[in-house]
Amino acid sequence: MANVLRYTYRCLRFGAYPVAGQAEGRVWTASPRLLCTASDLQKDLGKMVTKDKVVVFMKGTPAQPMCGFSNAVVQILRMHGVDEYASYNVLADEELREAVKAFSNWPTIPQVYFNGEFVGGCDILLQMHQNGDLVDELKKLGVQSALLNAEKDSK
Repeated sequence: MANVLRYTYRCLRFGAYPVAGQAEGRVWTASPRLLCTASDLQKDLGKMVTKDKVVVFMKGTPAQPMCGFSNAVVQILRMHGVDEYASYNVLADEELREAVKAFSNWPTIPQVYFNGEFVGGCDILLQMHQNGDLVDELKKLGVQSALLNAEKDSK
């Protein structure tokens, strides 16, 4: 019930209203789940990913990741000194979990966004970390990678 209420609240916030109609002699009404169109949820996700420099949709929380891939993303960000980022636990909201997959056109969780741009999942972030591209991307965000600081200190 809580999910239905949360979903309905999101939809009403964007001005979506219950729909009723008549077709082939039948009267129909939309269920609470259908109050919101896909484009309304897309707008909501658009706001979520642009609200912060780094946004992660993950299973669990940064303090308690609930899958190995989400944990790997948290560890990579931590290694680079990225401690301030928005995270959304998709296990707490099934609608969010499915909507974020459609929003990015990416089938897996976790998903990482930098400045509202979809970066990828765990595999992409790991590859960027390994080849040094992550340091450059963080620099574009105004974030100095902690790995660069550690490298300077060791010399």
